[in-house]
Amino acid sequence: MIDGLVAAVGELPPESTQQAVGYPTLFLLVALGALVPVVPTGALVSSAAVVAFHQTSPFSPLFVFLVASLAACLGDAALYWLGQRGVRSRNGSRWLASLRGRVTPERLARAQERLDTHQVPVLVLSRLVPAGRIPVMLACLLGGMPLRRFVRGDAAACLAWAATYQLIGVLGGSLFPEPWQGVVAAVALALLISGAPAVWRRVRGARGGA
Repeated sequence: MIDGLVAAVGELPPESTQQAVGYPTLFLLVALGALVPVVPTGALVSSAAVVAFHQTSPFSPLFVFLVASLAACLGDAALYWLGQRGVRSRNGSRWLASLRGRVTPERLARAQERLDTHQVPVLVLSRLVPAGRIPVMLACLLGGMPLRRFVRGDAAACLAWAATYQLIGVLGGSLFPEPWQGVVAAVALALLISGAPAVWRRVRGARGGA
């Protein structure tokens, strides 16, 4: 029974079906994850990179990179635009309130201090550091950064982010002969990287409160 289940999981649809369904799905999920910061988009990119690595088309990894980076940038731009509406409104907005609720005053102050001297590098690092995107985005909003300037810096950040998580997927795909094994390994590694800072902050908080 176990052997049959493993065989069923290991069977993937034809490449044409994977591409026809996979790229639009990847785009929608990454864009949604950028707009609603609860979806593990890094793990999505890594798993898509594993599947692309095992495909025969040499352009599959490139398509994953382009789709993921474009979707992330559009999602960030949409969230930033919604946040700008909240900043300009007297009563704010639920999007701005949601961003504020995810950032402690200390992290916001550090992000604002770094943005004063290095805008684009800070935007790039905010995408690469787990849980670093929202504090920097909120600092940009409160600092009055125009949407065009934010998008220019965020585009570079999204390219670096997509390349990083795609590399994680490629490494996972190269270590295992079966695509599903590489997907499991890549997703586990991506979730570990994205979740480690939150666990560390909780440990530090528990020690500080002891």
